[in-house]
Amino acid sequence: MKSILRFAAVAATFAILHAAEIGQPAPAISAKDTKGMSIDLAALKGKVVVLEWINFDCPFVKKHYASGNLPKLQQSAAAKEVVWISVNSSAEGKQGHLAAADLETRAATEGSKAAHLLVDADGTVGKAYGAKVTPHLFIIGKDGKLAYDGAIDSKASTDAKDIASAVPLFANALDALIADKEVADAKNKPYGCGVKY
Repeated sequence: MKSILRFAAVAATFAILHAAEIGQPAPAISAKDTKGMSIDLAALKGKVVVLEWINFDCPFVKKHYASGNLPKLQQSAAAKEVVWISVNSSAEGKQGHLAAADLETRAATEGSKAAHLLVDADGTVGKAYGAKVTPHLFIIGKDGKLAYDGAIDSKASTDAKDIASAVPLFANALDALIADKEVADAKNKPYGCGVKY
């Protein structure tokens, strides 16, 4: 039994240390969203996909939703046929965790325009990507490779007034990828509340 537990701990550590890397195939996702629709990353090849880690109780997430910044980005992305998946990796019993129906309701209240909402209570998806904070954003290119891993912008604050003067790191990366241009600053340090695995 001890050897099995030791192997599981080593495997979990390996997964975190070898999470998704820029330019490499994005880790597989095969799950059902809050509406019961299947999300299969392999089937989305040929489309740009955004993964956004959320916890609506986090003040950094509140900043970008209450200001309308994230819903606006989601709406703009949808108009460009980008598939936006918001992921909640808060474990059951931890701050920010919501069951599927409750996540649907809360996301609607917050103005979310994401194509899919995913409850990842066991942290499988979050750990595969190395998601550390909320919001933490990833972009997967049409080729199925990870193209962006980082912050929404350059100002790590909870003040919505800072959005206008921040460098829009994520939006710049998404625009570049859609235009088939090189993504600048493809990996940077995200800011926010720690994901509650």
